[in-house]
Amino acid sequence: MAKATVTSLTEKERALVAETRPARLRELDEDELVELHTRVRRARNKFVQLHRRETGAQVIKASARGLVNAGPRRSASKAEIFEDALARVSTSLAKAARQSAAILRDERLAAARGTAAGDREPATAVRDDDPAIPAPRSRRRQPIERKLVASARSIGARQQATRDAR
Repeated sequence: MAKATVTSLTEKERALVAETRPARLRELDEDELVELHTRVRRARNKFVQLHRRETGAQVIKASARGLVNAGPRRSASKAEIFEDALARVSTSLAKAARQSAAILRDERLAAARGTAAGDREPATAVRDDDPAIPAPRSRRRQPIERKLVASARSIGARQQATRDAR
């Protein structure tokens, strides 16, 4: 972030960007991250739309898109700031979602086995010699998938035969 850009933010916008600092994001749970993600996305969308409207108005005045080279910098730089903030929040939210999904999966598997959730190791550390865990089934291809694969192979073979004949 350029210093000139940070000074163009209002106090509310600065506070919103400050909430997206990594140390602050680590303190938030998944629901709080979803709420913060929504607020940051709305702010980003606001400045992106504002920038597009401003540049669109300049196109009409100049009667040419190429003459609108120096667009409004303030709205564009604010949009960039909030885009970076949104990326940070999205990454943290994805990490929190993966963790909660792993916890729920472990609880569900433990319930299916009839054991307590804390008695088992996490799903990432599953042992191969455990008879309670069935081997994964191979997925059978649907007829349409088999036809598509055969069609692709025959097209490739015809093209190769054409090249070889030259």
